[in-house]
Parts: sequence; C-alpha cells; structure tokens
Amino acid sequence: MRQGVPHHVPHRKGERVSSVALFQEARKGFHLALLKSGVLCITERKKAKNGLPAQVPSNADGDSTTSIAIAQAIFDQIKSKTKVGSRLAGQISGSKFELITRSFIEETFAALKDMRPGRWDCSPAKRSISRYEQYHHLSELSKLADKYPEMAVHLGSDYLIAPDIIVVREPEPDETINAKQVLVDDTVARRSSLRKRNNDLPLLHASISCKWTLRSDRAQNARSEALNLIRNRKGRVPHIVVVTGEPLPSRLASLALGTGDIDCVYHFALHELIASVEKLGTEEVINVVKMLTDGKRLKDISDLPLDLAV
Repeated sequence: MRQGVPHHVPHRKGERVSSVALFQEARKGFHLALLKSGVLCITERKKAKNGLPAQVPSNADGDSTTSIAIAQAIFDQIKSKTKVGSRLAGQISGSKFELITRSFIEETFAALKDMRPGRWDCSPAKRSISRYEQYHHLSELSKLADKYPEMAVHLGSDYLIAPDIIVVREPEPDETINAKQVLVDDTVARRSSLRKRNNDLPLLHASISCKWTLRSDRAQNARSEALNLIRNRKGRVPHIVVVTGEPLPSRLASLALGTGDIDCVYHFALHELIASVEKLGTEEVINVVKMLTDGKRLKDISDLPLDLAV
C-alpha cells in the first residue's frame, strides 16, 4: 500500500506551526483524480432540453433540475473552472471510480497501521468471496451445483458475488502472535481463523461497493450483495459499505435508510453536498440530508478509513 505522511513545516521557537492532516490531503487528491480521469466533469448536451441547462455535471441526472443544481454546486466547490468534456460511458466511469476509491483507501488505511496492526491488502481486481475464509465453503457449493445441475435450481448463483473493492487481512503466524508474550501454544486457540497454523486463507475484512450514481436498481443491487454477505458467511460479518457520488438526497435515502444490511453510505463529497443543499434545497431536502447524517447513515469519504479500523 502507498503511504503518505502529514507535511509539518519546520519552525523556530515562538513561530506558528502549520500542518495539514493526511486525510485532508488524501481527500483533495481523491477529488483531483476524479477530475483528471474525467469521472467528474461537465458535459455538453448535443441538444439542450427545454428548461434544462446545456451543461450538466457527470454525476447528475440530466432530466432533473434539482439533481443538476446540486451536482453543479458540488462541482463548483471542488473545482471552479474545468474544461468541458464528454461524459464517460457508464461502465468506464464506474471502473475508474472504483480504481480511484481503492487508491484513496490504500493510502489512508495504511496510515492507520499503529491503530490497526496486521498484514492488510486491497485487492486490485474483483474476486469471488469464496476465496476468503468466511466464504470458502461457497466454492464447494458451486462445485456441487456444477456436478448436479438439479441442485443449481435450488442454490441459485447470487451467493458468489465479487465486491468492487475488498480489504483483507492475512492470518498471523505464531511468531507474530507470541512476539511480546506467549499467548498461544499447541493446547489453545486451535480453531481461530486469525492463526495461520489453523487457516491459510485471507480474512475478508471489508466489502466496498462503488456506485458513482444511484440510477434505476443500483441501490437494490447493493442491498442484495450485502444480504448475501451476511447470510452466507461462516464467522464474523465484514464491514459492508457503499461509496457514491450521487447528488440527489432522495436517492441517497433510498439506499442509506434502514439498518441490517449496509453499515453506512459514504459520499465522495459530503461536506460540499451539505453546503449545496443548504444553499439550494427546499426545507424537505435539507431535512433528508440532516436525517441521514444525524442518524449516522451517511458519512463523508474521509470517515471511511477510520471506520474500517474499528
């Protein structure tokens, strides 16, 4: 994982100390990467629709004046001027959003090694959850379904999901566990998955779904994946979160409200979203955002690394 450190300006006695938080710098870098990649941009309509702007932010719903207004206000706060570009195809935009989000998590989570020691990794590619300790039994179910097609009808295939981003922890050898004091030996902890002597498979610590926007059934897809992770595991449930760039509070609420499946929804620019809604939104829209944030169902991307360290 790439690591960064806060920049501390050397100072003499009596001089004011200036420093920038690593997460603040990482957040700015996250937004800059979205701009440079074209994931976040202003697009020009070939034919302007009646009553709607000719230029539309790439995360806005082009048919919604509210979505366009909020997305534009967020964009203006992140970057006041940028070249008008073409909207990326949905799959390309989503793929780049995943890569940029993963880089942000790698940088920030690596900086928490003193708070969360261990051997951690973010997978560079989508991998089936059956590769990981809590879900390895699903690979046996898949083999049975292949061998006996009549079983496939009952088992289905939705359980073999491949999250957009995962955070995994490698099991620890006894030398590490006993580094400061003898904690385990041949007589105890013989089934703990964290002990490499008992288990060679990595542990799935977090499943992160990336949804640049929340159109159509994308919110329900995220919920379905979350429920599969909860129902089909053996052992502890990993962190299950969603990162999004959706500007419309009503669509954010459709995913964030409720408990029992997704831990929390993280917005790519929550600070800017709140400022935009307070400036442009109706009282109803403002109350929706306040309800989501006060209820700890919607947080900023900068909150994610610390939440993953819990």
